[in-house]
Amino acid sequence: MAEKNDFFNSIEVRDFTRDIAQYNLGPLWDAIPDLMKKEPTPQAEAYLWKYDLLKKKLVEATKIFTPERGGERRAIYFQNPGLTYRQPWGWASATQTLYAAIQLILPGETAPSHRHVQNALRYIIEGEGAYTIVQGQRVFMERGDYLITPGGLWHGHGHPGDEPMIWMDCLDIPTVFHLGGTFFENHPDHLEKPSVPDNYTAQRYEGGMVRPISDRYPQIAPVGAYKWNATEAALAGLSRFEPDPCDGYAVEYINPSNGATANPTIGAWMQKLPANFHGKAHRHTHSSIYHVHEGSGYTIINGVRFDWEKGDFFVVPNYAWHEHVASEDSYLFSCNDLPIIEKFNLERKEEYEKNNGFQTVTGEFKALLS
Repeated sequence: MAEKNDFFNSIEVRDFTRDIAQYNLGPLWDAIPDLMKKEPTPQAEAYLWKYDLLKKKLVEATKIFTPERGGERRAIYFQNPGLTYRQPWGWASATQTLYAAIQLILPGETAPSHRHVQNALRYIIEGEGAYTIVQGQRVFMERGDYLITPGGLWHGHGHPGDEPMIWMDCLDIPTVFHLGGTFFENHPDHLEKPSVPDNYTAQRYEGGMVRPISDRYPQIAPVGAYKWNATEAALAGLSRFEPDPCDGYAVEYINPSNGATANPTIGAWMQKLPANFHGKAHRHTHSSIYHVHEGSGYTIINGVRFDWEKGDFFVVPNYAWHEHVASEDSYLFSCNDLPIIEKFNLERKEEYEKNNGFQTVTGEFKALLS
């Protein structure tokens, strides 16, 4: 190894590297250790944001920014500290592939309709009375609902209700930006007008996964909103059986017309962790962004303990060891880049074999508070 390092540090090699750099060329033998790692080494870091701080900053933002004044959404995105200075795909990134934000809309406000190639989702955190309108369908949102906006569909928001409403956004912005495929367009009517009955797709699927026969042929978004009461009922059914040793009771939101993920490039799960559940550690190539719908506990990520409670958000980077522990019955919503990773045939999974499957805690994450 010493002989190899001497070679790379020799005057002859360094002079040659400088010489070809002027022609916008580089030596593979020098770059390959960084390009071809033995296993994934993400730049994204494990991190946690407290909901009290997020909500405080959103309320402060209402004094500064309105959708009417800025012509856009009142959203504050999660910036992963490991990606802050890594352009082009690191800016506005929660993970290396996904953008996530928290958004607030006040009664009487509207956010204009637009469309883009990026796939988007929403998870409703608190409040009621607001709607999103997607391709002419107004979907009124309630806490715990999961909504999708696949790429290319018109979508905007309105709030005829009487209390603030907060939700999570997640999009594949970093992936599309890095691939150079961004397209964006504003709707000519500011806010799209309804063309079908309110909550149309939810009404068509009141029977759950008993699909209308017209949907046996693949469609991009046969269901626009997945209601919390149906998700909760599905988890209650699973809870009659033994939990998964790593993930507890978990369900995935899917497109009933093709069996794939509800959003083409962003997977989404809801997990129930029973009180005192201690999941075994594992890791996988895909990364995940978690939101605590209910409950409290902690997650150990690469040996570091991240304590969480209702409302908090945290990131598990790709190929990071992680295990969940619930202090009480807890529900975790998560979105991930698994569909992207699977398209490139990159998904790998591994279970932690040391210490009966549990990590040793080597530190605790100190979250920033308001």
